[in-house]
This record gives sequence, C-alpha cells and structure tokens, in this order.
Amino acid sequence: MATMVNVLRACLFLVSVGLVLTSPVASRHRQEADDTGADTEAEYDPMHPQRFLFEPAPPNRSKRSPGKASMPKLRFEPPSAVEHHAQYWHNIAQDTLDRQLHKDRLNRKVAKNVIMFLGDGLSIPTLAATRVYLGDEATELSFERFPYVGLSKTYCANVQVADSACTATAYLAGVKANYGTIGLSAAAALGDCSAQNDTANHVHSIAKWAQDAGLSTGFVTTTEVTNASPAGMYAHTANRNWEHNGAIERDGHDPTVCQDIATQLIHGEVGRKMRVIMGGGRREFLPVHEADIEGLPGRRTDGTDLIKHWQHHHSRHRSAYVQNRVQLLETRTEQETDYLLGLFASKHLAYHLDADEQQQPTLSEMVSKALDVLERHGEGYFLFVEGGRIDHGHHYTQPIRAFDETVEFAKAIEMARSRTSPDNTLIVVTADHSHTMTMSGYSSRKNDILGVNNGQQADDELPYATISYANGPGYDRNVQRDARLDLSAVDMRDKSFAFPTTVPLGLETHGGDDVAVFADGPWAHLFSGTYEQHFLPHAMAYAACIGSGRTACSTES
Repeated sequence: MATMVNVLRACLFLVSVGLVLTSPVASRHRQEADDTGADTEAEYDPMHPQRFLFEPAPPNRSKRSPGKASMPKLRFEPPSAVEHHAQYWHNIAQDTLDRQLHKDRLNRKVAKNVIMFLGDGLSIPTLAATRVYLGDEATELSFERFPYVGLSKTYCANVQVADSACTATAYLAGVKANYGTIGLSAAAALGDCSAQNDTANHVHSIAKWAQDAGLSTGFVTTTEVTNASPAGMYAHTANRNWEHNGAIERDGHDPTVCQDIATQLIHGEVGRKMRVIMGGGRREFLPVHEADIEGLPGRRTDGTDLIKHWQHHHSRHRSAYVQNRVQLLETRTEQETDYLLGLFASKHLAYHLDADEQQQPTLSEMVSKALDVLERHGEGYFLFVEGGRIDHGHHYTQPIRAFDETVEFAKAIEMARSRTSPDNTLIVVTADHSHTMTMSGYSSRKNDILGVNNGQQADDELPYATISYANGPGYDRNVQRDARLDLSAVDMRDKSFAFPTTVPLGLETHGGDDVAVFADGPWAHLFSGTYEQHFLPHAMAYAACIGSGRTACSTES
C-alpha cells in the first residue's frame, strides 16, 4: 500500500512539472534563455533584475523581451573606496546606535518657544531625491538629524488625498476638516457662506491658543500670506480661494457676511495680534485701481487698502512695513520693531532659482528677522514657517524647483536651530501632504537625479527618467503619437522642463501617502510613531502648556 502511494506521488509530481514546463510563461523564459545563451533560472528575474547592470544590450535584437532593456556596460562602484570595507558601515551603524541610545534622556521641560516648519508638499521621496540633488544619497538634510521622527496621516474628513486647506486646519487647529475649507469643522461644506458665518463651526488654531496664553505669534511663508497654509493660523473660511472680497462676490456671496481671508488677517481676532507677517500677496490687500511697488494692480473691489489699515492699527506701536530685501535687512528688528509686515511680491515669492537676490529675501533671512522680533518678548512665542513653493514645483512636474526649495527650507531650519536652544525651544518639521513623484530604476550612486537612469533603458529602446510623476503636464511633452520623447536629446536640467507623467493633467495632483514629522527640543519624543495629522498641534500645545487640553503643566499629567 505504501509503495502504491509513493508511486502516485511521483506521478503527480511529474505531471506538475510537465504543466510548468509547457506553460506559456515557462516557454517564453526558455526561449529567452535560448536567444541569449543564458541560464534563465539563475540569472533572469524580472522583478529584481541584475543582468542590465553588467551586460551590454544584445546586438541586433529586433524585438525586446520585458525586462531585457539595458544601457552600455557600466562599472557600478561606491563613490568612495572606503565603502568597500565592512568596517566603514559598522562604524556608521555604531554611531547611529549611540545617538539612539541617548534618546532615553527625555527632555520634559516646558517649551517656552515653539517653531513649526511646514514644507508644503514635502513628500518622503522628495527628501530622498533632494539628498541626491545635493550630491550624495547619504547626505542628511539639517532636520533629518533631529532625534525623533514620526509619520502623519494626511487625509481630509471627506477625501482620501488632501489639499493644503484641510491639512492646515488639522496641523494648526487640531481638527480634521473638509477639502478646501480652513478653520472650520467638517460640519461646514466647501463654499457654504452661511456655515462659515456660523461661529459654532469655527475651530481655533494653536496661534490663538498661544496668544491667549500671552505668547507672541507670527508666520513666514514663500507663498502669498493669504494662501491656505498660513491662513490656517488666523482664518475661518469655507473656501480657500476667498483671499479677497472680489472672489467671494464672483461666487455669488456677500463679503460683508463671509469675510475674505485678507480682511481676517488685518482685522480678525488672531490676525491683528500677529507680531510678524512675511511672505507675498500684496494684490490681496490693495484695490483694483491701485498699483503696488512693482506696478501691478490689486484685486480688491471694495476700494480698501488693507496695508494702510494695518499701518493705522499699529501706528501706536513700533512697527514696520517692508516690500523688498533691502528694506527688510535695514529694519532694526533686534531693538526697535514690535510688529513687522513684509510683503515682498504681488503674488507668491519667486522660486529661489528665479529670484532677484537684491529684491527678494531668502527664507532664512525672513526667519532670522522674525526671530529678532519674537525673541524680544520674554513670554515666549509660536512661529509658523512655510516653505510653500516646494509644492508648486511638483505641481508643474519641475522637480529641480521642488528640490532647490527643499534645500532652502532645510537651511532656514538649520539657522533657526543654531540660534535657539533645544533646552527650551521645540522645533517641529513636517509636510501637509505628499505628491505623486517617484524615484525609480537602478542608477549608479550619484547619478544625476535630474537625468536619465544610467543602468537601464525601457523596452522601447529609449532612456527613462529617474524622476517621474503619476500625473501632470509632463505627459504631452514626453509622450508623442508614435513614441516617447528621447530624453537623451533634451536638457532635463532646464528649470521649465516638465518631467514625464503617466496620466495627462494640466497640473499634477497631491499624493495621499503619509508624510514625515521631525522634532527636536522639549517633549520632542511625543512626535514618534504613526498618528493622525490633527494630533500635531495638541502635542505642541502640551509641550508649551497652552490651549484648553491636557498640558505638561496640568496637574493630571
């Protein structure tokens, strides 16, 4: 009986082998092995290719098999000879272990000051690609050296992939909100004027919590100061686009009922107490018949010059309104300025790569001046800083702009950390949402991140970019009727070159993946782990002993 069972098992095995060997997939793999003279089982794995790294493309192939495309033979080497030695990597790991072991020395002091840095659209792939943009995959951006790292879940209350409005409500006011709304609970729908006017729907930001506790507040951005992210500090609006009164009128609503964002910044309860306001967006504050310093007209249809209103509000204070870099640097912020308004462009600030260095301050310069003003007031401060144009570079699928803005963002963080103490100043760095950019292929170390993959061609015999997007404007410029664009024939480092996308869209969309959170200073360990984005202001408030929730100073803790 046992002998018969063994015979049956052997027959079933032979049948199964025969089915595999006669399957279309197996036949194709055998044919490929015959064509190349290679042992397919040992060398060909389409999900984890290796041959392309070491072999030139087979000559005179009329039709390529999937995964066979290759570039001319390269010798892939580490950037430095020292990386050949195992001890090099052991030493790095031991240094990292030493830093990790020191994390048990938790800083549970009260955070006198809190600085929140927001990289708009600063996805995790953007961090990785920016390191290569700087020259080496092993590079650390300044904030990547912070001891505590977490992941934030970014969805809105009503959509999977967030915008910068609902996320601003989450990471500043501690509440998940609907797409396109700011400073309102999810009970308020996009564009609902009456819901905006209902104070029961208003949610207040950590800026108000700080002001109520006697702290100074301010914000700096490279976008318009009425844009979605900074507006989360002070505004309650049912539509992020209602930056001036004319936008509300165009949507058929009464701006005297639903205040526009610029008006709320100048006249609102939180906005009028801001000691520092810096960014772009002069047009949102000026009437249509009035031109700014650049000769560009305002957008307001109510005839109001809100900049003059701000100057009038603070006429009794030591205040300054500046419109360019020279004026900002000449302002005596260390001694004589209690309120500072800087509007350096009619719209958003120019990308750093395009900026007039004499006219537009860098993000680091703006943050430095903001700290001058806020540090002079002894009760502490909350400062919000946005690197806002990282996002815009991605929307146009122009990664060189996004990477360069990320570098500037990291410089500002490094400057802020160097002039503050981790003993009493908490710095939190994060993003509001991600993007659809990916970094793919098997290029050699230090290969140009803005170039083509140097280890593999696509199946159509053309090179492909290391950086690409799931959707966006790069589709039409890279996919032609009969074939893809030959990327070896274009200047991919041109600032305006739109990188390849899979789906054609006028602008690339955000991504829905989690974003990183980096923290250093008092109670920074609270930001470890994975959590909802709206947890962030609650943790910052806990560290600073502000707000109505549980804090480090409360008796229950």
